[in-house]
Amino acid sequence: MMTAATILSFLLPLASTLILAFVGGRLGPRASTFIGVGSVGLAALATAWALLAYSGASQGVSLWTWVAVGDFQPTVGLTVDRLSLLMMAIITGVGFLIHLFAAWYMTGEAGITRFYAWMNLFVFSMLILVLADNLLLLFLGWEGVGLCSYGLIGYYYQHEANNWAAFKAFIVTRIGDVFLALGMFLIFVELGTLDIGQVLDQAPQVWAEGSATANIAALLILGGALGKSAQVPLHTWLPDAM
Repeated sequence: MMTAATILSFLLPLASTLILAFVGGRLGPRASTFIGVGSVGLAALATAWALLAYSGASQGVSLWTWVAVGDFQPTVGLTVDRLSLLMMAIITGVGFLIHLFAAWYMTGEAGITRFYAWMNLFVFSMLILVLADNLLLLFLGWEGVGLCSYGLIGYYYQHEANNWAAFKAFIVTRIGDVFLALGMFLIFVELGTLDIGQVLDQAPQVWAEGSATANIAALLILGGALGKSAQVPLHTWLPDAM
């Protein structure tokens, strides 16, 4: 029951994104708003369902094998525990409130269908980011968040300043993403896996306390987080975005 609710929580925003992207041009602003807001509202209800069904034990589910190259076989897999459920509740709960506010604030704006398509994809990407059981799938959600930020910052693309702000955000945050990718590569070379659970289990066995390689891997991943969250010195895109 909890697994089904968890899957629903991210499939609903994804389905809404696809509907709005491919047939949204035939829908009116009211229908687009209803689909965009409603999908995230249903995702929030699915998250509440998952919270009620949570037994206290970490649960994982593998949906399918994403890549299979020798021993490298990362899956599209989810891990649900207290932390990921908390993050799901924040993403879908606060996200729903943001969508509700936008339903009022964006009334009468041109391209509203495109706006909700980006917003729903943003929610989907964040959910994949917090639910992924391996670093490769986490990276997919991570990049999805960056792509949606680009689309939303440059939403009013008729104005050149907005396009440059979106471009600057995309380039600067990519610097952080390169750090994260290098950290993932180092972890895979050293530990032979990108599965988060296996990494946590094997790291103490492979790396001694104070290991320089472990510190470098941690700093690279931290660099990715600093870039994504606009920390100094990778913060220069944020004032322009605002």
